[in-house]
Amino acid sequence: MSLAQPEPGPPPWRLLLGYVAPHRWSLLTGALLSLVTGATGLLLPLVARELIDDLSHDRAITGALLLMSALVVANAALGALGSYVLRRTAESVVLGARRALSSYLLRLRIPAVDRSEPGDLMARITSDTTLLREVTTDSLVGLGTGGLTLVATVVMMGFVDPVLLAVTLAVVLAAGTVLGVIVPRINRASRQAQDAVGVMGASLERVLGALRTVKASGAEHREEVTLHAAAEESWRQSVRAAKWSAAAGNTAGLAMQSAFITVLAVGGARVATDAIDIGTLVAFLLYVFYLMAPIQQVVGAITQYQTGAAALTRIQEALALPAEDRAPAAPLPVPETAPAAVAFHDVRFRYADDLPYVHHGVSFAVPPRGMTAFVGPSGAGKTTVFSLIERFYDPGSGVITLDGRDVAEWELARLRASIGYVEQDAPVLSGSLRDNLLLGNPDTDGDALARVVKTTRLDGLVARLPDGLDTLVGHRGTRLSGGERQRVAIARALLRRPRLLLLDEATSQLDAVNEAALRDTVADVARATTVLVVAHRLSTVTMADRIVVMDAGRVRAVGTHRELVAADPLYAELAATQFLASAD
Repeated sequence: MSLAQPEPGPPPWRLLLGYVAPHRWSLLTGALLSLVTGATGLLLPLVARELIDDLSHDRAITGALLLMSALVVANAALGALGSYVLRRTAESVVLGARRALSSYLLRLRIPAVDRSEPGDLMARITSDTTLLREVTTDSLVGLGTGGLTLVATVVMMGFVDPVLLAVTLAVVLAAGTVLGVIVPRINRASRQAQDAVGVMGASLERVLGALRTVKASGAEHREEVTLHAAAEESWRQSVRAAKWSAAAGNTAGLAMQSAFITVLAVGGARVATDAIDIGTLVAFLLYVFYLMAPIQQVVGAITQYQTGAAALTRIQEALALPAEDRAPAAPLPVPETAPAAVAFHDVRFRYADDLPYVHHGVSFAVPPRGMTAFVGPSGAGKTTVFSLIERFYDPGSGVITLDGRDVAEWELARLRASIGYVEQDAPVLSGSLRDNLLLGNPDTDGDALARVVKTTRLDGLVARLPDGLDTLVGHRGTRLSGGERQRVAIARALLRRPRLLLLDEATSQLDAVNEAALRDTVADVARATTVLVVAHRLSTVTMADRIVVMDAGRVRAVGTHRELVAADPLYAELAATQFLASAD
């Protein structure tokens, strides 16, 4: 899925200059070396003419040969050095673009991520940024150095023989007219080819992210057809772009061959009439050969720019997605170690403008310290409460406060540093078990890590793993069971030492023994901090200090288990059916 088209922004060439600006001096150095390389090449025809004249008049040619050899060696050495400097600079431009784009994507607002395909975003940070390498060297520098070399070559050709120059320019201008028709088509084809790569990446990410489901459903062939169709579309668009690029390159080559033949014919006639001598014709023909390189360089720069412009546009589209504001805020009004108080005031929220509201005026207050459980039927809006507290989304109306202060006024980094969050599916990242545990607090000392590992009953798992905490857990934690992933997520949240702990069905995949142990751990944590938990088990709910009953996006009752069983019919029904009813 392609991203929505952003408002018209700066032209691609200005975007390119923005990426290149930090490396302008190394780029200029490489460009100057390329120009000097071209200058040494332009001197060779003149030396060749002198060599022919020396031979014609029986003069010594040693000096001319030595000078020609020196120019050839200098041309090769300077050319190699200039190429290295430009390639290194181009790689630095790509690195800068990847750093900027990856940093920005990590700060995207969750609604923007919801509307995007991860595979397409990956293509923009890998495939599209790679194209900046060629557009920096072949397009930006190539257009500059090739253009200057082209002008210098034309000047030297005019110095040798203006008549033959006029003949050459007439052929070249005819080819330029054809190129003017081809170049816009390269731009369109390149953009569509890059979009197709993004679609293919999105399709692949979709399948690999749910490969077990695909296999269990016997859907490999259907998904294979989808992937192949995306790959074939990418191939078609890339071939189309290659067709027009090849047409442009061959047009330039044909023009130079035509120019050579025409110059040879006209020049031969001028030699026959003694208008010029044979040395002049040879020198001019050498310049025609040298003219091929800058013309092809300029044509290549223009065609490469079309491809790069498409990539720059796609990168800019990603950078135009809404991102979170990380600007500094005022100092926190309370000590960061104090338990947090949370309140919702008439909050209304929906995930998109074309979707129904999830919250219809939700209001409740949670004092500092203690455990508050949220219960209700599926779709009541319980998990959404946590997403709004974390500011993954902002409410459409109403106010959410933390310690009496609107969460919209908090600096995001400081707000989230106060919160520990265990998601419903307890995601685990690729890497080691230690990396996952320390994800939210990498400075945790070994003693604190050992205590939390023991508290969450992960010590047995660590003892069984071949490399202990340094064992790799696999993609999305595939080497761990569901219950182990939940315990890792809980341990990760506890290691942040949060002021507010959010647990979204955090023990749903645990066996009875581990659930009881972790329930006791959460009860201990609740004595020193504020714990909010979405729960479907009566054993968790009955230990809560207060229970918020939600239904259809509204809060219908708040109280203790005993109070709600007597006063709220929905809660009484949930306690008798969805929960495991007890003697209470």
